[in-house]
Amino acid sequence: MAKPIIIGNWKMNGLSEEADHIVSALLTYAEQNHNFAPTVICPPFTQLYHIRKHVKNTPYVLGAQDCHIAEKGAYTGDISAAMLKDVGAEYVILGHSERRAEHKESNELVNKKAVAAYKSGLLPIVCIGETKEERDSNQYKDVIANQIKGSLPEHFNGLVAYEPVWAIGTGVSAKNEDIAEVILFIREKLVAQYGENGKKTPILYGGSVKPNNVKDIFAIPELGGVLVGGVSLIPEDFLQLVTIAQDFI
Repeated sequence: MAKPIIIGNWKMNGLSEEADHIVSALLTYAEQNHNFAPTVICPPFTQLYHIRKHVKNTPYVLGAQDCHIAEKGAYTGDISAAMLKDVGAEYVILGHSERRAEHKESNELVNKKAVAAYKSGLLPIVCIGETKEERDSNQYKDVIANQIKGSLPEHFNGLVAYEPVWAIGTGVSAKNEDIAEVILFIREKLVAQYGENGKKTPILYGGSVKPNNVKDIFAIPELGGVLVGGVSLIPEDFLQLVTIAQDFI
């Protein structure tokens, strides 16, 4: 695997004081280390512009956690991809299982959001993954195949993140052999859907990724990086992931 990407999803966490603490640690690391793995920080909307000022001209890149399908309009409380681009974001997470479950986001909606992201110059990180019930009933491949087919637009140049729902925030990561099986399955589906371009799409894993298991996860064939949640709020642990990734560049 070449140049694994590390994406930190802060979710709904990070008031200004906490954001400053995290970013300060990241900047200190960048001053002491060079040529490290691509690292994307995805704070809540409220911190994007503030953090942008600090990470500008550093190796860190900003990402957001969602966007609306429209560029602008009467959508109270929503944020467009153009607005995210305007405050410095380069990536946007779409279709996270928490949004699919809590906001009832469909594959079709995620697809439209990915198109909107492209139009505004953002790279979409489209999340897919099965629930425990779907895994236990051996439906997980059908679920993932449907999510790939429905959530990814006709011309897709973003990233796909496999996050088994039962491993997110539980402290229990999927077994490496299970991750490897699904990653290869996703690659097969991407190639079937996009041909040669499907061979290049980065496939990430997310789900209780930690410093003590990330090295083995990085070694999985076809894996392009990791999408992490809680660990991204703990600078010393998050930066351990970045350090370990150096062995895979």
